[in-house]
Amino acid sequence: MNQEERMVDIEIKLTRQDDLLDELNKLVYRQQLKIDQLEALCAALAQRIKDAADSNNAGRDNSAANERPPHY
Repeated sequence: MNQEERMVDIEIKLTRQDDLLDELNKLVYRQQLKIDQLEALCAALAQRIKDAADSNNAGRDNSAANERPPHY
């Protein structure tokens, strides 16, 4: 393999690596967008669960505080 062939081979490899790097960067970007969406969804669901539990407990706390235990 002469010097010219080696340079061509190196340039081809470099071009392929650049293309691969671009594709991987795009993939990481798309994955980060999805992670951000999922984090927002998890936060919203956690808030809904907390709100539902709070409203459920609020109804029980008031009635439970006013009721006497059955053994009285």
